[in-house]
Amino acid sequence: MKQFIITENDAWQRLDKFLKKLFPNASASLVYKINRKNKIKINGKKQDNEYKLQVWEEVKIFLQDDEFLTLSEKIKDTPQEIREKFDIKNIVYEDGDILVINKEPWINVHPWDHKTKESNVISQIQDYLGDKLNSLTFKPSLVHRIDRDTSWILIIGKKKDILTRLVSDFKEHKKIQKVYYAIVLWKLPSLSWKIDKKLLRIEWAKNEDKVQISEKWQVAISHYKVLKEHILKTSTWEQIISEVEVEILTGRMHQIRVHLASLWTPIIGDNKYGDKAFNAYIAKNFWLSRQALHSWKIQFFHYWKQKNQRLEANIKKDLTKFINQL
Repeated sequence: MKQFIITENDAWQRLDKFLKKLFPNASASLVYKINRKNKIKINGKKQDNEYKLQVWEEVKIFLQDDEFLTLSEKIKDTPQEIREKFDIKNIVYEDGDILVINKEPWINVHPWDHKTKESNVISQIQDYLGDKLNSLTFKPSLVHRIDRDTSWILIIGKKKDILTRLVSDFKEHKKIQKVYYAIVLWKLPSLSWKIDKKLLRIEWAKNEDKVQISEKWQVAISHYKVLKEHILKTSTWEQIISEVEVEILTGRMHQIRVHLASLWTPIIGDNKYGDKAFNAYIAKNFWLSRQALHSWKIQFFHYWKQKNQRLEANIKKDLTKFINQL
């Protein structure tokens, strides 16, 4: 028999959901069977699967030790996975509720993204935080997903209630202000402007762009401001390159990349929506082989502090080095 006390990170969820997380190796039918056969007691009583757990309730599970271990044992990282230590220099902000980091480019967010064995943000963060914040069914988790080859300000929720609220805010794009830094090809039409072009997402795109401008689909609004213009000179030609700040009012997939490309000013290094030939030239001569896009500033509502939190992640060295070379 195992006995547990429900904490805040495990409370307010249905009993069957709690059991499925506690027993990741059990099917839904087996979870229902365990409860149906009176092997789960909440404060000494049997409860329905729909029952919502409360803080400080006592849960007793009447299973043999070997059976409990078989159902609850987590799949361990394979020995082949590369584990790199998290660089604390990338911490932008940290308190008891959240951790905010400045993600490096070319690192996966989740284990086995892109079917590689490379290190990933999740593994690094879990190694950094250890088990001290883990509960029976909760681990600190990412509030939002990001691209592999982009540097990004990334929020990790340390507590379940904070995580749930922030995930909802990001999904609904409410109480959130996100500002990006980008280096683009050519000169923008004006020093500042609102791009208001609807976007169509094509789920199974193969020989076409996954996101396209379409007047029949989702509203997407971006505000840009030109920060500085540069001229790249070679022996045979000159090219204008612009640094821009972009604030998005909606959170559509590839929104900034598609919006800027629609103005004939694609992000440098973007091989999906940009100029592949120019990107190849930049990679060969300036060693910049990723899209020049950085999640720069963010404002969100900090629920524990009950106020807006504004943070900024330094622009990565590969982007500043490229600009300095110009």
